Amino acid sequence: MNALEILRDAATRPRDAAHQLVDRLDPSVLGAHPGGHDNSVAWLLWHTAREIDAQVAHLWDQEPVWTSQGFQERFGLGEAADDIGYGHTPEQARSIVCDDAELLLDHLDAATDALLGYLGTLEETDLDQVIDYSYDPPVTCGARLVSIIDDAAQHVGQAAYIAGMPRRD
Repeated sequence: MNALEILRDAATRPRDAAHQLVDRLDPSVLGAHPGGHDNSVAWLLWHTAREIDAQVAHLWDQEPVWTSQGFQERFGLGEAADDIGYGHTPEQARSIVCDDAELLLDHLDAATDALLGYLGTLEETDLDQVIDYSYDPPVTCGARLVSIIDDAAQHVGQAAYIAGMPRRD
């Protein structure tokens, strides 16, 4: 495998893991805030797709699928959804409410498809291109892609952990 094949494989794993949760993602799980944490399962899945989408759109100089495929309207979250969740206040995080697992997964599918589409435009040498000089060391395209995929995997893992918790019915 070359580096791009590895990234393509890794890019699909958070999406695939999220789809394995679908039978456990009822509204009570999607709205769960274990320990009173502000980020619900719905927020975790929404943010996963938003962070992939926004960062890939920036790298690819494309419109995010959030707007281009109508997810902004379909979610109906108002102003709370104008960003991607980084730095949300507790109130903003709690305003991300969605009890539709299929919608959350459709959005994650579209964001993952955009990531795979972008990866399909790259040559291995593109991974070494510096895309952000504001860090020390500067961030390469490859490092940013790994970061995007890692963040997505962590958030889906958090959602899976919560979805697997015993509930008091």
